Amino acid sequence: MAKLTIQVLDTSRGKPAAGVAVELYRLHEDRRELLIRGLTSHEGRNHSPLLAEGTMLAGLYELDCHVGDYFATLGVTLPEPRFLDVISVRFGIADNSRDLHVPMLISPYGYSVASAR
Repeated sequence: MAKLTIQVLDTSRGKPAAGVAVELYRLHEDRRELLIRGLTSHEGRNHSPLLAEGTMLAGLYELDCHVGDYFATLGVTLPEPRFLDVISVRFGIADNSRDLHVPMLISPYGYSVASAR
């Protein structure tokens, strides 16, 4: 059963990033279709897969992670406007029969995203 998962790690604190708002959109020619909205758990993961069998279709997607609000909630002093607010990752799924995991490392001034299969 193929699925799409995410994990967000806060490198500035050396911990999973709990409470990051995450939104997943499927991209169409003229619009973004919201598929799921949620918060990361105490492990920095979504509580259930972002996509699972039956909903994981080939195509283009965009994943929005609201890291500015996450750091503000922690009491981190941020400039206005925030250097990083919403990180949008656009990616494609060509083979919807295999698991896809998106690990993200964040700090108030930088981030890294990779793909693991």
